[in-house]
Amino acid sequence: MRITSSVAVPLAEVVVRASRSSGPGGQHANVTASRIEVSFDVAASAALSHEQKARVSGRLGPVVRAVAQDARSQQRNRELALERLRDRLAGALHVQRSRRPTRPTKGSKVRRVDAKKRAGQIKRTRRRPGADD
Repeated sequence: MRITSSVAVPLAEVVVRASRSSGPGGQHANVTASRIEVSFDVAASAALSHEQKARVSGRLGPVVRAVAQDARSQQRNRELALERLRDRLAGALHVQRSRRPTRPTKGSKVRRVDAKKRAGQIKRTRRRPGADD
């Protein structure tokens, strides 16, 4: 199962469990184990490096789980659960790019000063007339 462009987790490391689902399905739901829960043990994984394991464990915990019981078919719920697990792992493995500080442009400085001058002029016109006016 491909997580990112550089990380792939073998399906052998993912535990898939089926159980009875709640919700729609009528009489069929009472006899079908269509709810799927997938879990991935981060610490026992050979596919992740030490840094990746620390990042995922810190964000999601030592065991990552995903559940699907949306569809009536077990196969579709299995696909949904694996997709949700993939999304959670990809989000946890994402490294935030460091921010590069920028300076304000010359135009933005000029616009800021002009706005301040206009605001000051408006305030001056609101004053009570003085002795020299």
